[in-house]
Amino acid sequence: MAEGIQHPDRILKCYYCFLTIILVLTGSIESKVYTVGDEDGWNTGTDYQRWSQKYNFSVGDVLDFDYVKGQHNTIEVTEDTFRSCDTGRSGAVIQRYDSGHDKVVLAQARKYWFVCDVSGHCLGGMKFGIDVIMITNNNTNISPNPGSTSESLIPPPPQTNGVLHLQRRLAVPGGNYKAWTNYAIVAFGISLIIPINYW
Repeated sequence: MAEGIQHPDRILKCYYCFLTIILVLTGSIESKVYTVGDEDGWNTGTDYQRWSQKYNFSVGDVLDFDYVKGQHNTIEVTEDTFRSCDTGRSGAVIQRYDSGHDKVVLAQARKYWFVCDVSGHCLGGMKFGIDVIMITNNNTNISPNPGSTSESLIPPPPQTNGVLHLQRRLAVPGGNYKAWTNYAIVAFGISLIIPINYW
């Protein structure tokens, strides 16, 4: 075969190399999904504050609240509401979920508070608060802004017919999407050139 003609097996190796690079890159920046309460789910009788302290939550992670619809709900609230369990006050509720399988994307580095406002559940301990951090490119953690208030937050995506529609996005460390995209393009180009010429 002539020297300038590419062998099909070399082209396949090139594509496998490219796919491996993409899988490694996306695997290292993909968010995690946490089932609230682990195997107990979102229910009475679980120490959710203790549960939440087992994990380090970062921007892009997802909280999965599993419960029997109609018996519980998930309410994201302000810190004052978290402490008092009074969700009836004006401005107390940030977002209300009641599908039984609520997926809440932790979209910002800040503090989040969740309660169940079914009669007596919050006062009985069905609540927790978490700090969500931003992981930067140099693996340092950026904590939530202590001065931020719920009024300055971007509202979560709307809920329709009890189903929260999620738009999956990569959580790039530090939010530097342009640098990550440039890196991915360079990696793709290198994977196309090097394997063919040197295998």
